Amino acid sequence: MGDAVAESKVDFGALAALHKWPSLANQRRPDRESYPITEGTLDECISAFMGKPATTRHLYEIRTAAQPPLVTGILSPEHVIELSRWREFL
Repeated sequence: MGDAVAESKVDFGALAALHKWPSLANQRRPDRESYPITEGTLDECISAFMGKPATTRHLYEIRTAAQPPLVTGILSPEHVIELSRWREFL
């Protein structure tokens, strides 16, 4: 996937929102909706996410405009961690 990263540009200045899922016993509550806790750029939301304790990151996701092929509209915790690595590499 390294070639795709080199050939693709990610707009880290795109508008985004960091969402948190309500939880019970550190697990997402599937009967509830996530809610925004931080709004700003994709870069700011990635930084806010990475500032959360690793043990709670599964309760968060970032929502932004899709930027195919690397950025989807809803970014899972694993996806955010990958984008954070790419951001530092680039």
